[in-house]
This record gives sequence, C-alpha cells and structure tokens, in this order.
Amino acid sequence: MAGPAAQSPTKLMALQLLLWHSAFWTGQEAVPLDPASSLPVPQSFVLKCLEQVRKIQAQGSVLQEKLCATYQLCHPEELALLGHSLGIPQAPLSNCSSQGLQLTGCLSQLQSGLFLYQGLLQALAGISPELSPTVDMLQLDVANFATTVWQQMEDLGVAPAVQPTQGTMPTFTSAFQRRAVGVLVASRLQRLLELVYRVLRHLAE
Repeated sequence: MAGPAAQSPTKLMALQLLLWHSAFWTGQEAVPLDPASSLPVPQSFVLKCLEQVRKIQAQGSVLQEKLCATYQLCHPEELALLGHSLGIPQAPLSNCSSQGLQLTGCLSQLQSGLFLYQGLLQALAGISPELSPTVDMLQLDVANFATTVWQQMEDLGVAPAVQPTQGTMPTFTSAFQRRAVGVLVASRLQRLLELVYRVLRHLAE
C-alpha cells in the first residue's frame, strides 16, 4: 500500500484545506450568534449573497491549491511577517461579530473589506501565466459581491454619498513577493467569507 510520501501534492493540499476549514469553522461555532441580533433584511439579498460567497470561496480555494502545488506556498501563517513588512492590510469586521451584529455597520465594513481585497487582487496582476486567469476571475467575483452589498446599502439609505476610492496598493519587487501575497490575500479573504457566510445563514433563518 502506498505510504503518505506517495500521495500527490494536490491530495495533500486538499487534506490541508479540509483540516484548516474544519478548525476555523469549529472555532467560529464555539461562539454562537446572539439570537436577538436577527435583522429585517430582504431574503432575496441574503440568498444572492450566499450564492456569491460560495462562488468566491471556490475560486479562492482553487488559487490556494495552485499556489501550494506549483510554488509550495502552502502555509499563510509562515508569510505573515512578509505581509506585515509589505503593508498588506486586513479588513476589520467588528460590527459583524457575534457579540455586536449591526446591519448597517456590518454591511459597511463588508463592502469596505471586499473593496480592499478587490484592490489587492488587482495588484497581483501578472502573478504568473497559469495563475492570472484564476486571480482575474476571483477579482471579478469579489467586485460583483461588493456591488451587491453597496446596492443593498443604497436601498436601506445607509450608503455614503460617494463610493470609497481605492487606497494605495502595495508594490512588489519580485515574483515571490507577489505569489506570497497571493497566498495571504486568498487566506484572509476566505476567513472574511467564513464569518460573512455564518452571518448570512443566521439572517436567513
């Protein structure tokens, strides 16, 4: 029988992703959402968002798998210091937390976070010939999700008068930096989506 060393990199990556998602989901489930935080949001909006979240999660997983299998960049936590030195920001979602879910604040932070990751994905343009189509598709999906959230904010009358503008994005001096940041962006985007998915499921109940 073939031992672990004989397993393909793709299978190993799939197992790593499964374990990572399982650990993250278990940690999130340990702190249930407050039932009193139910908010009157249109079910059509919630269902559309759930569909878009699943699509982005699938594309993000594909990007992570390719970066691991092709460039052996499999562990985002090992690249955190590089991300900090390059000034890679993270999206705050305190208003979407289980302890203080606020519809308008959560939507605003979610839209800003999606806008941030859209810009970071755009900064990854030219990451490599084999990865560029996946990054481009992921950027498009994130942009569409951000538009959905913005439109809902307009419907609720809580959207700012002017859409936010993209801040200064990082520049990269090597192909390695671009690919390493690709791992970080994909990982952080997945964590954001895990929380958003859980909030949406809560609102759909």
